[in-house]
Amino acid sequence: MKRSFPILAAVAAVAAGGWFALGGTDTANSTTFSPLVSAANAQTTEAAEIDTSTIKEMTLGNADSKVQMIEYASYTCPHCAAFDQGPYKQLKAEYIDTDKIGFTYREVYFDRYGLWASMVARCGEEDKFFGITDLIYAGQSEWVRAGEPAAIVGELRKIGRLAGIDNDTLEACLQDSEKAQTLVAWWEENQKADDINSTPSFIINGKKYSNMPYAEMKGILDAALEN
Repeated sequence: MKRSFPILAAVAAVAAGGWFALGGTDTANSTTFSPLVSAANAQTTEAAEIDTSTIKEMTLGNADSKVQMIEYASYTCPHCAAFDQGPYKQLKAEYIDTDKIGFTYREVYFDRYGLWASMVARCGEEDKFFGITDLIYAGQSEWVRAGEPAAIVGELRKIGRLAGIDNDTLEACLQDSEKAQTLVAWWEENQKADDINSTPSFIINGKKYSNMPYAEMKGILDAALEN
């Protein structure tokens, strides 16, 4: 799915509402919006000044395999949801759970909603991240169309609670403006390093691929495993 990447330079926490805003294009509603001013006067920081080493890579499978795969995806991307609900399940059963490959999932932030979803998914730490990610994609058609921003973040909270995260923990995650800024800087670093310009995109042993049928992906992985 070809989508443009806004420069996500401004991230602000809204203490009263517990949600974040970015400068750029709101792809859920196809409108432009301005960054919100933090009730706590949170200061934006240049990406180059942010230590992104604090962001945990979300991985599955065999870290020592000669075949390593990275998926770049946005929680608001319909094609990413389709991949998660279909081909990914085959990929996981055939290659990840069998330890044939190592797999890393990296979030792409087209818009504030994708960032909020990421904040909720990461609120469960590594143990719950992939399960929450699956819930977010399974319910994507509902939560991205919930209406006003407060309603959307409310639906994401429901997903977090369904995954067993308590309200206080969810609010702390959604209020963490420093984490939000760091995630955005981390994504910008990854985007530049791997030249990501569409989602879902895949890096297999250092080579970039666009979205593809599962049979084609399987062929690439099998060839890499045989070499």
